[in-house]
Amino acid sequence: MELQLASAAGNVFGYLWEDEAKDWSGGDYAKILCLRGRGFGLDGLFLMQRPVGGPWCLEHWDPDGSKSFCSNGSRAALAIPGAPQDACVEVRSSSERILLRRRGGEVGIRMPEGDGFGLRTLPMPMDLPAGFGWIGNPQLVVRVPSVASVDLKTFAPPLRHHVAIPGGTNVNVVEVIAPGEARIRSWERGVEGETLCCGTGSAVAAAWLAQTEGISSWRLHTASGEVVKVELDLTAEGSWRDLWLSGPVQRLGVAHPDPSLLLRLRH
Repeated sequence: MELQLASAAGNVFGYLWEDEAKDWSGGDYAKILCLRGRGFGLDGLFLMQRPVGGPWCLEHWDPDGSKSFCSNGSRAALAIPGAPQDACVEVRSSSERILLRRRGGEVGIRMPEGDGFGLRTLPMPMDLPAGFGWIGNPQLVVRVPSVASVDLKTFAPPLRHHVAIPGGTNVNVVEVIAPGEARIRSWERGVEGETLCCGTGSAVAAAWLAQTEGISSWRLHTASGEVVKVELDLTAEGSWRDLWLSGPVQRLGVAHPDPSLLLRLRH
């Protein structure tokens, strides 16, 4: 097995071609190959179909084995050899319809849009300014005076599992440092911990900041040290059009899982 590796905004993902994956069970593969300490410590695992015309199809699994839409991993997929080489690529990623575009050394993703996508009413009372949105997954955004001072391990889990949000939510804390510029940290469900950058969380955070600050273009400083850029058109009702998140991606190479790892898939 060849496991292709690529990163975006500090997050590392594994990629397998569908025609090379044997005895495929996405959730089981993800729980073993993504595991820290006994696997590759990945932020997610993708199964890719060969490009044959029409939308390029990707499927993503979180480290806990659950299937989800992942924006940073979808962006980084363009760094994999064999990926479409067009400047703009139509993609169906975990059933969500997106666009990917190459621009200089960066890859941008146009997030899912249309009915159901956008900012929503905050589902529970909060002591701090907060927003909530759906972007293929649920995102809670909380504005804090300083993201560095937040103990995310204590702060995030009660919100991630809040009874007002069936299935739970990702939790993002943001700190505005200048007009159109903010710091962000994210706690992701499925990973059940802080990640270096949640792309969908960054997108919803920027949409909420656009609504509250009146600025439609944001530079977000992530925990990885990389900056992701978000631009969008937001309606008065909170839905968006042309919500693009962009930043650098990098191919990391190829890993060959030891047979003992794959043996665990069969037991």
